Amino acid sequence: MREYLVEEIAQAVDGKIEGKIIPQSINLISIDSRRLLNPEKTLFIALMGKNKDGHQFISDAHLKGVRVFLVEHTEYQLFQDVIFIIVKDTLKALQQFATYHRNQFQFPVIGITGSNGKTIVKEWLNQMLSQEYDICRSPKSYNSQLGVPLSIVQMEKHHNLAIFEAGISTIHEMENLAKMIQPSIGIFTNIGPAHDSGFKNQQEKIKEKLKLFTDCKLLIYCNDYTSIASEIPQSLTTASWGKSNSSKYQIVAQTSQNNCTHIELQFNSKKYDFNIPFSDKAYIENCLHCIVFMLELNIHPATIQTRISQLRILPMRLELKYGINDCIIIDDSYSADLLSLEKALEFYNQQESKKKRTLIISPFAQSGMDDLQLIEKLLNIIRQQKFQKIIFVGDLFLQNYNKLSHLKAELHCFSTTEDLLNQIEGIHFDRELILIKGARQFQFEKVSHQLLGQSHRTVFEINLNALSENFDIFKSFLKKKTGIIPMVKAFSYGIGSVEVATILEEKGVDYLAVAYVDEGRQLREGGISTRIIVMNPSIQDFSKMVEYQLEPEIYHISILESLIYYLETNGYRGYFPIHVKIESGMNRLGFQSFAINQLIETLQNQEVVKVATIFSHLAASDEPEMDDFTHEQLKRFEELSTTILNSLDYPIKRHILNSSGIIRFTDYQYDYVRLGIGLYGIDSSHSIQSKLTTIGTLKTTISQIKDIHQGETVGYGRRGHKDHPIKIAIIAIGYADGYDRRFSNGIGEVFIRGQKAKIIGNICMDMCMADVTHIDEVKEGDEVEIYGKNISIIECAEKIGTIPYELLTKISRRVRRMYFWN
Repeated sequence: MREYLVEEIAQAVDGKIEGKIIPQSINLISIDSRRLLNPEKTLFIALMGKNKDGHQFISDAHLKGVRVFLVEHTEYQLFQDVIFIIVKDTLKALQQFATYHRNQFQFPVIGITGSNGKTIVKEWLNQMLSQEYDICRSPKSYNSQLGVPLSIVQMEKHHNLAIFEAGISTIHEMENLAKMIQPSIGIFTNIGPAHDSGFKNQQEKIKEKLKLFTDCKLLIYCNDYTSIASEIPQSLTTASWGKSNSSKYQIVAQTSQNNCTHIELQFNSKKYDFNIPFSDKAYIENCLHCIVFMLELNIHPATIQTRISQLRILPMRLELKYGINDCIIIDDSYSADLLSLEKALEFYNQQESKKKRTLIISPFAQSGMDDLQLIEKLLNIIRQQKFQKIIFVGDLFLQNYNKLSHLKAELHCFSTTEDLLNQIEGIHFDRELILIKGARQFQFEKVSHQLLGQSHRTVFEINLNALSENFDIFKSFLKKKTGIIPMVKAFSYGIGSVEVATILEEKGVDYLAVAYVDEGRQLREGGISTRIIVMNPSIQDFSKMVEYQLEPEIYHISILESLIYYLETNGYRGYFPIHVKIESGMNRLGFQSFAINQLIETLQNQEVVKVATIFSHLAASDEPEMDDFTHEQLKRFEELSTTILNSLDYPIKRHILNSSGIIRFTDYQYDYVRLGIGLYGIDSSHSIQSKLTTIGTLKTTISQIKDIHQGETVGYGRRGHKDHPIKIAIIAIGYADGYDRRFSNGIGEVFIRGQKAKIIGNICMDMCMADVTHIDEVKEGDEVEIYGKNISIIECAEKIGTIPYELLTKISRRVRRMYFWN
C-alpha cells in the first residue's frame, strides 16, 4: 500500500500513540510475526483470537525488526525503541484503517458474495479483464471480517479496478464488509446450505448478503435462484441471467459435449453464442456471471469468447515437488504479480530451513508500474528474503542488471526461458529450496520439469488445503479449550511427515504424535519445533529422545524405571516430560489397573520426569453396536487416570478420543483429542464423511494401448481373458508402488477420460492392465486416477476387505509426492 505516517494511521483508527515519536512511515501490514517481508516498514497488528493473543508475538516481531505496533495494551512490553498505537479493539481498528484506505480511491470496485464460486469468479474476471485493467483483488479466499481489510489495504494508485470477495457466517457481519468494500458493481453468485446454522432460514441469509449491494450501481445475479430474485430491492439496477424469460439475459439453448458447453443467450432480441470449455454445472454458472459482467461493460462478444477459451480451472495453488539432488521445488507459475509473490514467499518460508535458498523469477505482466518501479519493488522484497542463488529470466532484468548486481547472492540472468534451459546444466543445484515464480508467457513449467529430472510417472498429489479444512471440521466439534494432537506416524499415513507437520504447526497444535523415534528425528531435522510424542519408544532410543526433545509414551513400569535410570546417570537436569498410557480395554500397550499403584510410587520417588499427559485408546469408537464396551472403557479410564491425578502434586492433562471418538463421544474430550485418519479425509464412523475431503489423489499414466484378439489372454497366469476382442491400457503402477494385488481380475477400477475401467488380469510388480474398450479416444500418455475424487479409497478398501489406512500407508516411497497449497 502507499506509505502512511504513524500519526495518520493513529488518527484513522482513533488510536493513542505511546513510545518514542520519530518520523516513521509504514507501507505493509502484518498479523503474523512469522511472515514479515520488510519489518522496518511494517505495522504489526496484535489481534486477539479465540485461542491466541497476538500480543504474545510482539517480542518476536520486534526481534525481526518491526518497530510500530497496533495493540490493545502494552503491559507486557519492555521495549524503548518502538511506537505503540493503542486502541480498544485491534480488529475493529484494522477495519477502520481499511475503510480509510479504501476512501483514497475512486476507481470501480466489484464486490462478490454468495454461498459458492466467489473465488473462481474473482480469478476468472481477473484473467478476462487483465488486458484492459490493472486489477487489485482479494488474495486466495480472503473474504472474512479479517480477510477483507487485509485485501483492501493492497489497493495502490496504479490500480484502476478492484475485485473483492465478501463472506459471512451470521447476521450483522455484512454491514462491516460493505462499509469497507463499498462496491460499485456487485455479483451474487448463488445461494446454498453453507453457514446455514448462523441464520434463522435461507431468506434471512439472502437478505444479509444483499446488504453488500445497497449502494451498487449494478448487480449481476442468476434469476433461476428465485429465492434471491424475490429479495432484490426494486431500487437496484440489475443484470439478471437464467432460463426464465424474465431474465435480462435469457438462456435459450444449452448443450454439452466432450466436456464443453454451448450456451445461447438472448438480450433485446439479440442472440449471443458462447462455447464454454467446461461441462460442470458450477463452472458453467461461474462462467456465465463473467460473461454477463463483460457484456454489461460493452465488451464485444468475440473478445469475450476469446477470453473464455483461455480460461482454465485455476490450480490457484502452490506445488511442492521433490527434484534432483535432494532439492525441493515450490512451483508457483500460475499467477504473477507482487501480491502472489508475497503469498508464495509465506509458504516458502514455512519449509525446511537448512536448505540453500534459491529463487527463479521473471518480470510480471500488467504490474501497473513502469520498469524501474517494478525492479525496485522486486528488489525490496528479494533483499528481505536473503536468497543465496537468484536466477532472473527476461530482458527487463538484463537491461537493469547493474541494479541487480548489488544483491549478495549467486546471480544468473537470461533473456528467455529457452536460454536458461540451454545453459541449466552449467548451474549446479544441490540441497536447495527453489521457488519458481514467473508470468505464464515464460513457460516456467519447463524449468520445473527440468529440475524434477527423470522420475517415476506415478505421483501422489496431496492437497494441503484439504488437510487444513479437515482439521477445522474436527475442531468445530470441540470445546474451545480442547486441543488436538494430530497423528503423523507412518509417514503421516503415507502422505509425508514433514509437509503435513509444517501445516499442523501453522495451525498452532500443542503436540504431534509419531510411532517411532526416527520419525520424530526426521521432523526435527525438517525444522518442526512443536512438541512430539513418541508412541512406541524403546530403551535403546533414550539418547535420541533427549537430543531431539522427543517425549515418550510410557506404558510399562520397566521402561519408566529404565528412563529414570538413564536420566539420573547422565546428569539430566530438570524434568523430562512423559506420557502415561493406561490399558482400558484395547489390550495393546498400557498400564493395567493392578500396576497403577506401582506406577504412582515410582513417579513420587524420583525427580527427573514429569507426566505431561495420561491417555488411553478406544477399541471400537466407530462401531455403534459396541458402544456399551466403549462406555466401559471410558469409565475405566476416568477412574484410573483420576487415581494418578490425585496422587501427584502438579497438573496433568488427559486424552482418549480418536477421530471417530471426536464425532461420537463428544462428552469425553478431556484436555486433548487425537486426530488420525480423519485428518486425511476419512471418517471411519461414517457420520461426517460428506463434509471431509480425501486429501490425496494417486495417479499415473497409460504406457501403451493394445488390441487383444478373441482367445488371447492378459498378464501372469493368463488370468485376464474375454470371449470377444478388447482394447487394454497398460498402466504404469503395480504392487511395488502400493497398488494392492487383490485389485486384480476386475475387482479394482481406475478412472480414465471421465470413465471407470476395470483391471484385467493380475496386477504386476510395476504395472497393471485395464479394459478400456468402452472409452473413446483413449491414448498413450493419458492420465489415470487410481484413488481420488472419482475412485473412492474408502470403497476400494471395502472391495478387498481392508481399511483405507492400509491402502494409504502401502503407497511406496518410490511414488513421488506432490503437495498443493492455495
